[in-house]
Amino acid sequence: MSADPAKGAAFLLDGIRLLSQPGLRRFVLIPLLINIAVFSSAIWLGARQFESLMTRMQASVPDWLAWLEWLLWPVFVLVLLVIVFYSFTLVANLLASPFNGLLAEKAEALITGKSLADAGDYGKLLKQLPATLLDELRKILYALLWTIPFLILAFAVPLIGPLIWFLFTAWMLTVQYADFPMGNHGLRFRDMRATLRRRRVLSLSFGAAVAAMTMVPVLNFIAMPAAVAGATAMWVSELSGTRN
Repeated sequence: MSADPAKGAAFLLDGIRLLSQPGLRRFVLIPLLINIAVFSSAIWLGARQFESLMTRMQASVPDWLAWLEWLLWPVFVLVLLVIVFYSFTLVANLLASPFNGLLAEKAEALITGKSLADAGDYGKLLKQLPATLLDELRKILYALLWTIPFLILAFAVPLIGPLIWFLFTAWMLTVQYADFPMGNHGLRFRDMRATLRRRRVLSLSFGAAVAAMTMVPVLNFIAMPAAVAGATAMWVSELSGTRN
C-alpha cells in the first residue's frame, strides 16, 4: 500500500470534481446552505461581541493605552478562527449529517458505476435520522474529549505543540468525513477509526488538505460536501479493502 502523503490531498480534489456531477448537486445544496448560514452567523456574532467588548474597554482604559486595540484585533481574528473552525464546524456537521450520508451514497454510486434507485431518498433519510444524529453526537463527544489535552499541548509546547495540534485537527477531520461513506457500509465508529489508523499517512494528508481548504474564504463553504465526496473516493479506492 502506498504511503504517498500527497494521495490523501488528491482525494479532496476528486471530491471537488465530483460535486459538479448532476447526480450529486441536489445532495450538495442543503449542506451548502447550512454551511453558509452557520459560518456567516458565527462570524457576524463574533464581530458584534468583539465590537461590544472594545467599546466597553475603550470607556475604561486610559487614552495612552488606546494602542491596545490594534494589538487585540489580530488576537481576536485568531481566536475567532479557532472558535468558528471547531465549535461551529461541529454544529454545521451535526445539522447536515443526514444529507451527508446520502451524498456519500450517491458519490459512491457515481464512482463505482453501481446505480442506486433515487426513489425514497428522503424517506430513507427520515428513517435513519435518529441513528445518524446519535452517531454524529458520538463523534462530537470523541472530539471534545481529545481537544482539551491537545489544545493545552499546543499552547504549552512552543513550535512542536502547534504542529501536533494541526495533525490532531487533520485526524479529526478525516474521522468526521470518512465516517459517512464507511457508515453506509455498516462500520461502527470504533472500527472506522481502526481502519483509518492502518492508513495513517493517507488519513492525515486528507485531513490536512480539508483543514487548509476550510481556511480559504469562499472555498470553506464547499469544504464540507467536498470532504464527504473526497472521503468517499478515498474509501472506494484505498480503504474498503483494509476493513476487518
